[in-house]
Amino acid sequence: MKKEPIILAIESSCDDTGAAIMRGKKALSNVIASQKVHEKYGGVVPELASRSHQQNIIPVVHQAITEAGITKEDIDAVAFTKGPGLLGSLLVGASFAKSFSMALNKPLIEINHMEAHILAHFIEDGSPSPDFPFLCLTVSGGHTQIVKVSAPNDFKIIGETIDDAAGEAFDKISKIMGLPYPGGPILDKLARQGNGNKFPFAHPKAGGLNFSFSGLKTSVLYFLRKEVEKNPNFIEENKIDLAASVQQTIVEILMGQLKKAAQQENISHIAIAGGVSANSGLRDAITSQKNWQTYIPAFQFCTDNAAMIGIAAYYKFINNDFGDLSSKATARWEIGK
Repeated sequence: MKKEPIILAIESSCDDTGAAIMRGKKALSNVIASQKVHEKYGGVVPELASRSHQQNIIPVVHQAITEAGITKEDIDAVAFTKGPGLLGSLLVGASFAKSFSMALNKPLIEINHMEAHILAHFIEDGSPSPDFPFLCLTVSGGHTQIVKVSAPNDFKIIGETIDDAAGEAFDKISKIMGLPYPGGPILDKLARQGNGNKFPFAHPKAGGLNFSFSGLKTSVLYFLRKEVEKNPNFIEENKIDLAASVQQTIVEILMGQLKKAAQQENISHIAIAGGVSANSGLRDAITSQKNWQTYIPAFQFCTDNAAMIGIAAYYKFINNDFGDLSSKATARWEIGK
């Protein structure tokens, strides 16, 4: 029986330092160090993120190897997020991965962060994986895309945002409402208790299967400005219903385009991925579709993590698709390229 490869995977695209050990498709460990330093600034500060990665990367990798019960000599390959992401953050993970790979004389595997979010569905954790071809709605702070996935190495973007990402809309509107950072999960928690039909907001159109969220953000901003002039306590008094209305609007925009894509492509296997796939409103909307076979990753694999880098690396490993030490981190890297 052929030995399953053991891969050290490293994720450092934004403000979470992640390391995982994969044996084949199974995560033996998946360690994440989150950065609290950004909270007082209301958003990720790239320079601070990069410094924190430098502090965290060695302890995180050490912990991942220890938890997996292996030694570094057992590792067959080293994988890292090449992009897309914050360049300063990516450089820390890339530099460490290249050094580790060179020291152990093991192959290097470069991974696209967004492809990894999609392939997180194939981590063996007891939940079913989608059949090919399937559609994946990838929603995060930096991206909103509908991707047709025909194989583990065959991705085609058929719709995407032309301005803000859905996660960015959640965070920016949360900030307008005075909620602490990161606002998305807090808004989701409030929304569960509120009436989503209380305040109707704009549903901007972008054409085809694309999305637009900047118009929604502007619509909410002007609405709140007008209401607060009449009643300074308006946001506090209506916080729960405002959260529910914003969340319902974003979910309706996402679902409208996803339904159109499923019909257009004649595909009924539908998945969601990325940080916003942890949102309860979106999960409920996806799973309530009667004609779809739906797939949602476990919470730990929704947000940025290294196990998803590891599963993407597994598919590259078995196809002998390796990088080399000349590989460079890149802030922009489109899926499927």
